[in-house]
Amino acid sequence: MVAQWESIFFLAIGVTIGVVAGAIPGMSATMAVALTLPFTFALQPIFGILLLLGVYKGGIFGGSIPAILIKTPGTPASSATALDGYPMAEQGRAGEALSMSLYASCIADLISNLALIVFAAWLASFALNFGPPEMFTLIVFSLTIIAGVSGDSLVKGIVAASLGLLLATVGLDLIAGSERLTFGSVDMRGGLNFIAVLIGLFALPEIIAYMRKSASADHRVRGMGYSKLKMVDFRRSLKSIFRGSAIGVFLGAIPGIGAAPSAFLSYSEARRASPNRDNFGKGEVEGVAAAEAGNNGVAGATLIPLLSLGIPGDVITAIIIGAFMVHNLTPGPLLFVNNADLVYALFIGLIASSFLLLIIGSVAIRAFRYIADVPSNLLFPGVLVLCIYGVYAVNNSIFDVAVMLVMGVVGYIMLILRFPAAPFLIGFILGPMLENNFRQALLMSRGDLSIFARGPITILFLCMTVISVVLIIRSTVKAARLKRELGAYGEKSAPQGPKT
Repeated sequence: MVAQWESIFFLAIGVTIGVVAGAIPGMSATMAVALTLPFTFALQPIFGILLLLGVYKGGIFGGSIPAILIKTPGTPASSATALDGYPMAEQGRAGEALSMSLYASCIADLISNLALIVFAAWLASFALNFGPPEMFTLIVFSLTIIAGVSGDSLVKGIVAASLGLLLATVGLDLIAGSERLTFGSVDMRGGLNFIAVLIGLFALPEIIAYMRKSASADHRVRGMGYSKLKMVDFRRSLKSIFRGSAIGVFLGAIPGIGAAPSAFLSYSEARRASPNRDNFGKGEVEGVAAAEAGNNGVAGATLIPLLSLGIPGDVITAIIIGAFMVHNLTPGPLLFVNNADLVYALFIGLIASSFLLLIIGSVAIRAFRYIADVPSNLLFPGVLVLCIYGVYAVNNSIFDVAVMLVMGVVGYIMLILRFPAAPFLIGFILGPMLENNFRQALLMSRGDLSIFARGPITILFLCMTVISVVLIIRSTVKAARLKRELGAYGEKSAPQGPKT
């Protein structure tokens, strides 16, 4: 089934569509899969599903291209890639960053696909043990990654994350149904659109900063540079790639988590374990590897609950379920009984997609490198148009465009005051899941807080949270003490003026 030329053709077309769509600001992988879905209805099941899976795989990687070149994440999951990818581009190392992004994505995608094949049944049954208490303790632990992306000031990172958590409460209360922070606006009842917040926070501050430059400033985008990814850098990043892949597989198997939290968690763990941790956020190639491994490691694992239990792992796999239904296929245990040939054909197709991603991604990097030859006075207005179009196209809403513009101003103020944007985004992503699972757990226990220590999973995550907080406090105190000692040493070694 997979060896037919049509299967490889549609899989390659899907990966290409995904890479291009992911590289366009505002065009997420979810939107690309949704737009491609109607074209699969007239195809054979294997062709149509492979086409959608190709779009999914390509879209996750494609978002890293604009994140590195112009600090405009093409997809939410690539936000973490911009933390080190864009500084590398500023240093003339964009080619090195894009190469690492591609290799980490392909390795993580392959590992995720192998995990789907080998551990599908076991991981799916384990994911079923996650109720609201387990999800809450997992998210609390995930919030400790804020320390890893807060830059030089942990306090500013916590303030930014708190602001993100606050804005995540805008809209209707999902449990009580009451309005919160809507100020009587009908448009705000559904909450703030994530794509609008993402693009406003990351892309618009760069455009505003460019507009404020003097006319004599250099108005060309920084080039790809002549630096190539060194084998020594690739080898030392392998631990972060494998660690990020494992994090992606684990979180991807749990329905509803998504790629963005996995990318940030992988990035934070890599920073915590790396001997070059002080260089993270300033152009560290290992940070790019960790972020891309984290978000691509989710891609195959989200199919585990879909194929084994009929439960979508994320929004994209929820769309892919539609392709199964159209072809009279019901995801779940019976799919392995009634359509085993299709299941194993999809497994082989997923393995092939990892290698196709490597080939098509290499071509895409060479094609998108010409973006560096476009003058900034042409590029940035074009990026702004794409941002507005991408945000408007999500819900056909002018209000979302207004949210994007307001968040752009907020992001620019944060940029001036040196408040990191990543903790804000993490708080905004995890806020709804944190609140809803906390309240659902309390409803289950009728207000008894002991439900958050009801089993080994919750206790494990609580212990990991405590250990992480202790390590964060210890490293912060150690860094402050070292800074004081260096300051005192500098004062003693400073040359003294002549005595009077």
